[in-house]
Amino acid sequence: MTKITKLIPILFDRFLSEKTRKKTERIILFIALVSFFIHLAVIYLIDFNLLPFSQDLELLKNPISAIYTPFSFILIYEVYLLIYYLPKSFTTYIIKQYEIITLIIIRKLFKDLSALELTSNWFEIKGDLQFTYDIVASLLLFFLIYLFQKQGKRKIELQDTAPSSIDRFVKKKKTIAVILVPLFFFMALYTLINWSLEISFSTNELPPLDTINNLFFDEFFTILILVDVVLLLISFFYTHEFHKTIRNSGFIISTILIRISFGVSGLISTILIVVAVLFGLAIISIHNQYELQKLPDDFNKEGD
Repeated sequence: MTKITKLIPILFDRFLSEKTRKKTERIILFIALVSFFIHLAVIYLIDFNLLPFSQDLELLKNPISAIYTPFSFILIYEVYLLIYYLPKSFTTYIIKQYEIITLIIIRKLFKDLSALELTSNWFEIKGDLQFTYDIVASLLLFFLIYLFQKQGKRKIELQDTAPSSIDRFVKKKKTIAVILVPLFFFMALYTLINWSLEISFSTNELPPLDTINNLFFDEFFTILILVDVVLLLISFFYTHEFHKTIRNSGFIISTILIRISFGVSGLISTILIVVAVLFGLAIISIHNQYELQKLPDDFNKEGD
């Protein structure tokens, strides 16, 4: 047990230090840039019939859709940032969840842009309608995340100096973060390899786009739900305040709603995502009101 206690700070410094974060950022951005040009080259090679894939494939029919690939790597970096901020700020950790799902929608918009049918029957075409839903949802989510960040900063201002018990809670969160880094790395690697094996060169087809959109992130949010539950249970050792319990439970519900959105498609999926972030914003706003309305200890002693 003592060896593990000594090992955690070493692994944390190796995986989640500021130096590692900056190095990871440079690597991911380089890979994203290279992947963009590779995707672009593949599209033009198909145009010149130098590759056997069909031009009807959604991700290979238009140069605009090449933006989809670098965004996928940027999303992986956002996953790393989510783990990075977990021990530092629970609010920022939740914000990163919302940013990830918003970026997934933005990534999908780049794909949909390449397939828009600009006709007078805009609201009768399923693809164009979904593009409309997603572009409105991305704007709404952007604004809701902004409001959530404001509430998060307000919550920090309301807090007193962290007691020693909070330090112990942070150490436990560091342990969870250290476990998550290799877990998500191997999940991403397994997903990439598994998806690559699904490519059928004999039939010139790629896996269905819905499958590509949900790659990794449906399992990712499943793991996040479990992590949130563990954090909630651990928090009971350090606080029994009703409003903090409701806040943490509410964030779990918000994450579950996001996870459910991967199991459906179309407008229902978009609505679930917006409702999830809206619910999280409502939870933290009400929590902050509780913090403002805390009664002084001497009032409780009077028995009023």
